[in-house]
Amino acid sequence: MIRLRQLSKCFGTRWALRDLDLTVSRGEIFGLLGHNGAGKSTAIGMMLGQVWPTEGEALVCGYDVSVERQRALLKVGAIFETPVFYDYLSGWKNLQILSHYTAPTPPERIKKIIEWVGLTGREHDKVSKYSHGMRTRLALAQALLPDPELLILDEPSDGLDPEGIHEMRLTIQRLQKELGLTILLSSHLLNEVEQLCTRIAVLNQGKKVFEGTLADAKQTKQWVRLKVADFAKATASLQSERFITDTRNASLVALADGVKTDALVRHLVAMDMPVYEIAQEEETLESFYLNLMQDSRNSAKASTAGH
Repeated sequence: MIRLRQLSKCFGTRWALRDLDLTVSRGEIFGLLGHNGAGKSTAIGMMLGQVWPTEGEALVCGYDVSVERQRALLKVGAIFETPVFYDYLSGWKNLQILSHYTAPTPPERIKKIIEWVGLTGREHDKVSKYSHGMRTRLALAQALLPDPELLILDEPSDGLDPEGIHEMRLTIQRLQKELGLTILLSSHLLNEVEQLCTRIAVLNQGKKVFEGTLADAKQTKQWVRLKVADFAKATASLQSERFITDTRNASLVALADGVKTDALVRHLVAMDMPVYEIAQEEETLESFYLNLMQDSRNSAKASTAGH
């Protein structure tokens, strides 16, 4: 549904996105992660034909957006940037007007879309009376007007309270299941991405630093929490003996392939070093993401120092 090839965008002298390769397959919910300014919105803008690429190409539904934008986006719905509505009109009237930008939508379908997004009973109220959560639902309804096969959602839960975030997640899951949609979800809410997506890509300073399944993200290393009298001394010895491959936060060690925790304990006891705690540490998307960002910063610093 989406294929990006060496996609790049330069604003003046600043590269907002550089050499992005990305594939989103039909029927999946794909998460696009990254800090503010990482390049997520720039990438989405190019997928929607609102930002012109400096280099590379964005293929959506099999068509190059820069060459055949209308055909590429014919079956695409999106929430991108801040949705704008006519506040003095009702939600229903807004959807009627907005449908004419894509294709006229019969009242029966508008009614069904309103049910899908949970606005039934409030569709004839003026949008000026809507809460932030209701406006977000109206934006999602607008994205569904063209009967899309692909939904591109840029921070759909931004600004919602916990209840609104939960409801939005359930709505996205239901739409994907019932309508068979392919969904690209850009978000900084890691917990939501973890519960919604099966594959993710992480951007940092305009470059992709990871792409894969959530299982891949969580199993990059087998981390173990280790509490000993002298962590630095213990880990130096463990690394020299190739029991571990890495350390983190002066409390975690990454086991080498095939090594179990009992081997660490035996080695440390043989050094006359008491072991106060050793336990498997479950990798979460949050810990994976934060450490990925730290590794990227360290690599950038090392590269700068080398020059």
